[in-house]
Amino acid sequence: MEKKQPEINIGMVGHVDHGKTTLTQALSGKWTDEHSEELKRGISIKLGYADAGFYKCSHCPEPQCYSTSEICPYCKEKGELLRRVSFVDAPGHETLMAVVISGAAIMDGALLLIAANEICPQPQTKEHLMALNITRSQNMVIVQNKIDLVTEEEALDNLQQIRHFIQGTVAKDAPIIPISAHHESNIDVLIQAIEERIPTPHRDSSKDPLIYSARSFDVNKPGFPSEKLKGGVIGGMLKQGTLSIGDDIEICPGRKIEEHGKVRYEPIITTISTIFTGGELVQKASPGGLLALGTSLDPSLTKADSLSGKVIGKIGSLPPLRDSLQMGIHLLSRVVGFEDEKIVEPIKTNEMLMLTVGTATTVGIVQSARKDDFEIQLKMPVCATENQRVAISRRIGGRWRLIGYGEIK
Repeated sequence: MEKKQPEINIGMVGHVDHGKTTLTQALSGKWTDEHSEELKRGISIKLGYADAGFYKCSHCPEPQCYSTSEICPYCKEKGELLRRVSFVDAPGHETLMAVVISGAAIMDGALLLIAANEICPQPQTKEHLMALNITRSQNMVIVQNKIDLVTEEEALDNLQQIRHFIQGTVAKDAPIIPISAHHESNIDVLIQAIEERIPTPHRDSSKDPLIYSARSFDVNKPGFPSEKLKGGVIGGMLKQGTLSIGDDIEICPGRKIEEHGKVRYEPIITTISTIFTGGELVQKASPGGLLALGTSLDPSLTKADSLSGKVIGKIGSLPPLRDSLQMGIHLLSRVVGFEDEKIVEPIKTNEMLMLTVGTATTVGIVQSARKDDFEIQLKMPVCATENQRVAISRRIGGRWRLIGYGEIK
């Protein structure tokens, strides 16, 4: 099971059209833009997922000994499996920043892609790096992509721009690996850098299981016979604990119920029917990597990511449901994501903010704002623990822009 299941999640982040999905395909063999609107527009809209195995050949010198193939592409000998990895392909467009921040909650490390044929940094390059900082995804490798489109002098000039950009940030010590994802050039060097710079974090299998849901699906095709219908599927990351087929689980916040003019949320209880991870069906899942849980839920409850952002675990073991949050404030000095960066103004009472808690995104109205903390009433409740970090975004220029983070008190 440990060999089949991915043990780490690595995010693909960066400005739109800098090659995130192409690199994911080069590493995993899978094109993650599968939604009809993604194929039509040529950009990532939802979080995409793909798995790969990293192998090392004992007969070849570094770095060409590293590959994603069990059979070495150079000497044709069988390589040693180092670990299996899940990739989270995040959208780069400015309007989809909330998707990136929620995706960062399930990333153990990241590849920050920067195109060599554009000036560095681009607006969303700054914003994505800030999102990684806020969610504590600090293990990263910088990928200088599209070097096949520039001269050697232009590539070196872009390299200096990258080095200047990362000074004083969490990426200041990250290696910068030049590649061409389109031609799959220098992929072996990139894999070596990932192995050296993005370690598998410690997981605690003894704790109660906790899953951050990032996607949910109805896998049944139109016209499926009723006797062959399958229950709803939930995709996400198992942060801690273990899960097995047949386990009963609780999904929170669950079903919205309106009665007598009041709204409440009732947890959803279901049973795990299948566990799919690393391209395999398994009986039991350990923490780390991405997985998909087949359930006994009516698939209408899981279609179109309707259960994304939920927290899942054993019945009665989940964090408390909160319809308001009191948080300490840590604001950025400037709003990133613009060509001309604006100063971040203090948070004000009665202001509407967007909050990202784990993989959940909600909005709320500030009830009380002070210099170092504030209280906010949420439109949709969230499951959250004390001291958990929350990304804060403000509506600026018609877009939600990342302005800082809070810590739940």
